[in-house]
Amino acid sequence: MILFTLLALFFAAIAIWKRARRPLLFCTIAIFWLLSAGWLTAPLLSLAQPQAQTSTPARFAPRTAIVLLGGGTVYNRDKVLVPPREVLARIAVSAKNYAACKRSATVCSVIVSGGNPQRHAATEADTYLPYLLREQVPRSDIVLENQSLTTYENARNVSAIVGQSRYDSLILVTSAYHMPRAMLDFRHFGLEPQPLISSARRARLGVLPRYSNLANAEIALHELIGIAQYHVYSAIGLF
Repeated sequence: MILFTLLALFFAAIAIWKRARRPLLFCTIAIFWLLSAGWLTAPLLSLAQPQAQTSTPARFAPRTAIVLLGGGTVYNRDKVLVPPREVLARIAVSAKNYAACKRSATVCSVIVSGGNPQRHAATEADTYLPYLLREQVPRSDIVLENQSLTTYENARNVSAIVGQSRYDSLILVTSAYHMPRAMLDFRHFGLEPQPLISSARRARLGVLPRYSNLANAEIALHELIGIAQYHVYSAIGLF
């Protein structure tokens, strides 16, 4: 939606300022070519996911909670609701670290946070649950938080769950592009989790336009605008 809105604004400007049509048209073509060919998308991704190259192994305390953040749900070819590929990476990383946690800690929990912002047949948390069970995470160690619709609500609702339990360490699992904004929201509620990146996005540089580069640009812009929104809302007291 961000890129579509940007394109619509360019066309509106071209229609209004007749004398500047040629330079505006050239600017529009140049920007969208740079995005689709990856040359502008790459720096946007670098800004959105600065921790992509610096993720460190998790440290487990005697009582550790691993927070798995939702990333949507999709329908597969059989019209079954499943996690997107990127979320499968979050689930795999959460399960892997749960297993490592159990080897050294007394208490290990996986808190799955995600409601139903897409209004599909089930919430994110409920959809991800069977995949965690398949990864040998026992149901007794899984906490489902299936009410949150935004990252801010993820942080708020998880903070309420964590506040009722005495965890010594909190580990936050999400994609690299999502981590900076998620950390801001969790810190807002007095939490300082260890960031654990499940995957990172990369631009494919070239001459020919690629849809994947536009998709990555859209995601990067969404996160950067979300971070700016957080700071504005904090400054005016809405957060």
